[in-house]
Amino acid sequence: MKRFFLKLPFLFLLLPGIVQGQFSPASYVNPFIGSANQTSSSVNWKNGETFPGAVLPWGMVSVSPHNSPGSKSGYIYGQPYIYGFGQVHLSGVGCSDLGNIVIMPTTGNIDPDCDNYRSHYGQEKAFPGYYKTTLEPSGIKAEMTVTTRSSISRYTFKKNSGFNNVLINVSDILNARMRPANGKIAILSSSQLEGWSESGHFCGAPNQTQKVFFYAEFSQKADSVGTWKNKNVSALKNQSGKEVGAFFRFNGKYKVILVKIGISYISMENAKLNLEHEQQNFDFNRVRKNAKKKWNQYLSRIKIKGGTKPQKIIFYSALYHMLLHPSIFSDANGEYLAMGHNRVAKSRNIQYDVFSLWDTYRNEHIFLTMFFPEQEQGMVQSLLNMYEENHWLPKWELAGHDADVMVGDPAPVMLTETYVYGIHNFDLNLAYKAMKHNATDTIDNPIRRYLKQYLDHHFVPASIRGSVSMTLEYAMSDYAIATIAKILGYDKDFEEFQKRSRNYSNLFDPETGFLRPKNSDESWFEPFNPDKFKGTGFIEGTAWNYLFSVPFDIKNLAQLMGGDSAFVLRLQQMFNEKKFVLNNEPDIAYPYLFTYFNGQSWRSKKEISEAMNKNFNTTPGGLPGNDDCGTLSAWYVFSAIGFYPVDPTSGNLRLGQPLFKKVILDIDPQFYSGKIFTIINKNSLGNRNRDRSLKLNHLPYNKEFISHLDIEKGGKLVF
Repeated sequence: MKRFFLKLPFLFLLLPGIVQGQFSPASYVNPFIGSANQTSSSVNWKNGETFPGAVLPWGMVSVSPHNSPGSKSGYIYGQPYIYGFGQVHLSGVGCSDLGNIVIMPTTGNIDPDCDNYRSHYGQEKAFPGYYKTTLEPSGIKAEMTVTTRSSISRYTFKKNSGFNNVLINVSDILNARMRPANGKIAILSSSQLEGWSESGHFCGAPNQTQKVFFYAEFSQKADSVGTWKNKNVSALKNQSGKEVGAFFRFNGKYKVILVKIGISYISMENAKLNLEHEQQNFDFNRVRKNAKKKWNQYLSRIKIKGGTKPQKIIFYSALYHMLLHPSIFSDANGEYLAMGHNRVAKSRNIQYDVFSLWDTYRNEHIFLTMFFPEQEQGMVQSLLNMYEENHWLPKWELAGHDADVMVGDPAPVMLTETYVYGIHNFDLNLAYKAMKHNATDTIDNPIRRYLKQYLDHHFVPASIRGSVSMTLEYAMSDYAIATIAKILGYDKDFEEFQKRSRNYSNLFDPETGFLRPKNSDESWFEPFNPDKFKGTGFIEGTAWNYLFSVPFDIKNLAQLMGGDSAFVLRLQQMFNEKKFVLNNEPDIAYPYLFTYFNGQSWRSKKEISEAMNKNFNTTPGGLPGNDDCGTLSAWYVFSAIGFYPVDPTSGNLRLGQPLFKKVILDIDPQFYSGKIFTIINKNSLGNRNRDRSLKLNHLPYNKEFISHLDIEKGGKLVF
């Protein structure tokens, strides 16, 4: 059988970055980056798990093709069939969820079996806020664009195509464990329907499910409508249960059919409200134009000059992926599901969800704090709302539930870094109360499940899965809490949490030179293999990946290792022996650690350059691993600008080397005193010269870091 899918969907790369005299960074974005395996990556983390569909910055709705049912985002580049277009998706995550409300245009007879109505496809194009493909052999052109809480799709059928159909499947979701999903569908008229679809159990979370409600309108009245259940088609207007869906059938007189869909996590009424609030008619081109305008508005906060075209594509595509999550969760009327789904809450401000905090605390939220502070402030308030609703700060929140994914207690780090990096418009005392509760309550603690063992032994024993990783993450969180305790003047708490933050040192073995698992009787766990991935003591990494993962205490870690020189040699050994990987989070800051030691920053420059060149490119395999809600992309964006937040609670960014000749950073005057911070690069990232000079605001600058204060008050840094 002939396959029609297009192998290289990059025609948009020919678009210039200047549109009608205005800077258009959206023209450089390639949404396909990260949607396929990277052949140079390790076998464990090959796919970026991104999707190419239409979405706005932090949008609730993301309408995107499903060509790989059961995959994390629903899409893996190069798969032969499209099974439909879902309305909500996760970007770059490690487990499947959402993908609800799948819509698919077809011709001919009504067939509710997705293996029969699936279609070859070609001529794929994707831009920020827009996706298009042609289904074959039917020739249907499928286009889609979005507002924040709704989508609009335009299906153009061939002339004389006979009967044209639009199928709505509420049981076809991405998590195979829940498929076919429970759902409900109700046809209200020949051009309207509503319903809901259930998804959940992200990464196997037993109690995490959510209903996605929808309301849809067609631009034309259908000649016939109906539903199906268990693949049995009928004229019934209502169906519920599993294997249910609806069809709208047109006799071919309409060449173009548009479908608007509003989404809500509250109710079908709110889904309709969201649609009516954001789309009053069927003006596809206007919605598409507004989507592009909004993307240009946000992407333009970082302007770059110089560099190659591929470098600009990688940069703005990375920035694009950074602005997808966390996502807007509240409806147009302010309603959202309270944490735990025990009630409907209401806020005057936007409530966000999708907090992959174990990943994003390392860089993403610091970037948002500095350059998108309005959104980051809303995200901080969202976490505090969750605490007041459920008595705990979450670990990995999705749609009002904590999926309990990964180890540690990352929320205190995110709250601390946001305050330290300059956002103070939230209740810091409430935040501290929430942090301390997570870190001190040993009774049925859902976040720090092994807190008692940690406090008793001053480390997490090896009998507990991920003991070393967990100890390091607890220590990082304790340090963050100590930072806020000091700011608030709680001296006793500061001393206690500062002391606890050094617990990681109890796992350092001077004989092997590694942080390694230790039994509860303080004997070392045997056997110990520092190269074993996910070995005893470690989550998503090896002992090498976690060896330097103490970003708040690098100089003291160096003393444990035998001093500065020993630390540098050990760190360089990691790079020389290819132990460093950029496909996961524990070690992503390591190229910058050389800057802590006099005369060694040239090593950082070398390793940053090699990591960028090896791990990022403009192809669908252009990310080294799961993007984790923008975290890997954030590493690239920070590195290309020229600095990186190694210690997320310090307020300082370690200096690397800018990729571009000039970077202009917009500073929000509603939050900070500056307006523009400019970085001038008279060197190059690939230049191995060990000497460099810097000037900050025309004065010599001899530090290996820059404070967020220097950036946020505006000025100029010259390399």
